[in-house]
Amino acid sequence: MVRPLPEAFSMEQAFQRLAALPGCLWFDSACSGPDQTGRYSFLTADPVDTLRCDAETLSDANEAQDRAQNRAQHSPRTAAQALSGWQQMSQWLEGHIAHSMPATASSTLPPFQGGIAGLWGYEAARWLEPIGRAACDDLPTPPIALGLYDWVIAVDHHQDRAWLISQGIPETSWDRRLHRAVRRADQVIDWLNQPPGEWRPPPAWQLLTQPAKGFATAKHPALTSNFSPAGFRDAVAEIVQRIRRGDSFQVNLAQRLLYRQHLSSPELYLRLRASNPAPLAGYFDGGNFQVLSSSPEGFLRVKGRQVETRPIKGTVHRTGEAARDQQLAETLYESEKDRAENIMIVDLMRNDLSRVCDDQSVRVEKLCEVEPYAFVQHLVSVVRGVLREDRTIADLLTACFPGGSITGAPKVEAMRTISELEPNARGPYCGSLGYISCGGSADFNILIRTVTAAHGWLQIPVGGGITAKSDPVAEEQETWHKAEGMLRAILQEAAPPVLP
Repeated sequence: MVRPLPEAFSMEQAFQRLAALPGCLWFDSACSGPDQTGRYSFLTADPVDTLRCDAETLSDANEAQDRAQNRAQHSPRTAAQALSGWQQMSQWLEGHIAHSMPATASSTLPPFQGGIAGLWGYEAARWLEPIGRAACDDLPTPPIALGLYDWVIAVDHHQDRAWLISQGIPETSWDRRLHRAVRRADQVIDWLNQPPGEWRPPPAWQLLTQPAKGFATAKHPALTSNFSPAGFRDAVAEIVQRIRRGDSFQVNLAQRLLYRQHLSSPELYLRLRASNPAPLAGYFDGGNFQVLSSSPEGFLRVKGRQVETRPIKGTVHRTGEAARDQQLAETLYESEKDRAENIMIVDLMRNDLSRVCDDQSVRVEKLCEVEPYAFVQHLVSVVRGVLREDRTIADLLTACFPGGSITGAPKVEAMRTISELEPNARGPYCGSLGYISCGGSADFNILIRTVTAAHGWLQIPVGGGITAKSDPVAEEQETWHKAEGMLRAILQEAAPPVLP
């Protein structure tokens, strides 16, 4: 069932009215981007089914395999239960695709028309590869948290049109599905006509967890980092040494900034999208945590069997002066170090896609093009392929996760180095928010420029790719450029205007 929404429809106002619902999820094109990355926005909530794979059950790939082999001697079912959260996700996902979600979609509507959506956090990679673990996971969040969504508000920003799409999931018979689709659409319209509800913080916000002790920063007396400035620079220097002795070609290193949560997550997200708009931004309420992202980076996009990835590597800041920004863009484009960094990740993503795409179909469509964003400029490349007929989107995710632009290369060795040198688990940061739609389309971002609200704290990790030519001082400064838009939203003194 499809209902056109009024011309004056506002996603911001709709978000305020729906944010108090469980599982609220907003794929938010807060600004336009290249190649239609900023064309569509989607807002949904109240999923009919959920899957949550908690960190308490998280173990490295080798550990999970050993347990499964040991338990298989006693019971095949017990061995299956020992499978990783990733395999549980694949079974849950494929079951709903086969039985609950319509196999076709309207070609005249935006691509997400209801289906499976949610979070794949960075630590989910430990179920895929033996990469070790961070020394401390003091503010844990689930590595995988997904919902099956039976309705969605879809906006086409190019056409300036919006629709409410209601699928009648999980009913399977035509009459029952139609009846449910109508009832749920009526319910959503009723929610939209109500005044904004009060977002209730989870109990974990009221009972603050004490995180691992951090280092004071010069930015704000209450803002801490899990690295001292000297410690971060030492870690960069250590990575450079490892690269020179042949361990890796590139490693992504991040520092985690931390600030006590002082306002509701929906209010903070509205601030964030105003201060640091991005074409692949998003908000996800996972119950006892929220993900607030102003990401510019796409991970995987699937249309039919066409697959696209858009790795970002190489960054300079923006000054607001056109001539100076043009000079910086030219410097970035000509930078031997930044181009090498980008090309290494392009090769990594080509390899990942080749595991599940048709032979000879994987091609580099764009290489090292400069794209401007709110506070920085990036080098961006585009790689495309054709998913094999015997492979699913779950297979694609398994082959490519996490995105190489936020690990380094070779991927597994780079992630081992990250586990050794970064003091804390990353959580949602450098994972993905994404959806698999009715009809098979899919889109996943990479969670950079991302704030995680959990346990009464705001986590703001920022990082960059380290190569043999990296300068430790410059790499540390780059993390602060990337944090600027998020910190502007978090640290601003004046409250934002209340939307009607």
